[in-house]
Amino acid sequence: MKVSEEIKSALISAFHPIRLEVEDFSAEHAGHAGNPENRPEGTHLRILLITSDFAQKTKVEQHRMVYSILKPWIDRGLHAITLETSDRG
Repeated sequence: MKVSEEIKSALISAFHPIRLEVEDFSAEHAGHAGNPENRPEGTHLRILLITSDFAQKTKVEQHRMVYSILKPWIDRGLHAITLETSDRG
């Protein structure tokens, strides 16, 4: 399973999102500091996550919630995350 699919599955399980998009753009960063091994996936992601779980939460709290789910992948080399969160679409 691709890293982006693993992450999408984990986010679905954790948040039951209204909308979720996970885009892996690691290949665009091959050879850069965040991807020196030229890994084709799993180092740079764009994530859009809309879930009612974020109601009454600040952006910082929302992002912390997401990062707590992403920690295993961050520990394995996920280097850059563009994260957009909201409680409504």
